[in-house]
Amino acid sequence: MQFVLDCSVAISWCLVDENNLMANAILAMMPDSEAFVPGIWSLEIANVLLVAERRNRMTQKQSEQAIALLQSLLIQVESATDANALGATLTLGRQEGLAAYDAAYLELALRLGLPLATLDTRLAEAATKCGVGLVVIDEKILNGGEAP
Repeated sequence: MQFVLDCSVAISWCLVDENNLMANAILAMMPDSEAFVPGIWSLEIANVLLVAERRNRMTQKQSEQAIALLQSLLIQVESATDANALGATLTLGRQEGLAAYDAAYLELALRLGLPLATLDTRLAEAATKCGVGLVVIDEKILNGGEAP
């Protein structure tokens, strides 16, 4: 499966004090998937890790382990983020009331015709409004293997 991976999902895998079932289910899909991210993704991840370290949510060693995890996955950093920033991304941000960072994920999903994996409710709503599918996880997985 191919999809656009939002920072909110990936960072959930990294922060030791977060345990999100949907994010964990997406991580479980990663060996059989290819994720695409905009060029800002690495900076967003680095920033969240730095802030988490400064707030004593994680150690530098835990950050390094998180980075190793992310680098082990098939995550393609897309190079046209900058070229679209002042055009399509800015337009989407205005149209959907999103930050430019979030609009970059939506722009990428639209351009590649791929679903979006996000934990951000506002971004998910904007994606749906724009006709972008969302990565959906089977309810059985989210309920620990039991039907809802």
